[in-house]
Amino acid sequence: MAIPSDAETRQRTPYDALGGEAGLQRLVDAFYDAMDLDPQSSLRRMHAHDLGPMRARLTDWLVGWTGGPPVYFERHPGRGCIMSAHAPYAIGPAEAQAWMACMRKAFDDVGLEGEIRALLDTAFSRMCEGFSRN
Repeated sequence: MAIPSDAETRQRTPYDALGGEAGLQRLVDAFYDAMDLDPQSSLRRMHAHDLGPMRARLTDWLVGWTGGPPVYFERHPGRGCIMSAHAPYAIGPAEAQAWMACMRKAFDDVGLEGEIRALLDTAFSRMCEGFSRN
């Protein structure tokens, strides 16, 4: 009987399934591109004109959250958790729904399907519910 290698025994994480940091960057870019299509929406108005820093922060947060290296706190020292970072904003059901609509469009744009799409959709929906209750 052959002994499996480390690569064979390592569980595939969502980070791996999404294509690592590059795949997550594509998803985040598609998300912010979708959000940018409606500059007058309350969701878009919560963000600065230059979305570059937000694209970097969301990508870095998603890298660690999906099972990749914990780069968010390394690259953004002093930044709090995702909930505290959004505490100053009035996020209600309309904003949560708009966020999910942009993320679902991003899923479509990058061709995300199957189990990984369902996993992210469920997790992001729960996160949005938590934000819209605060």
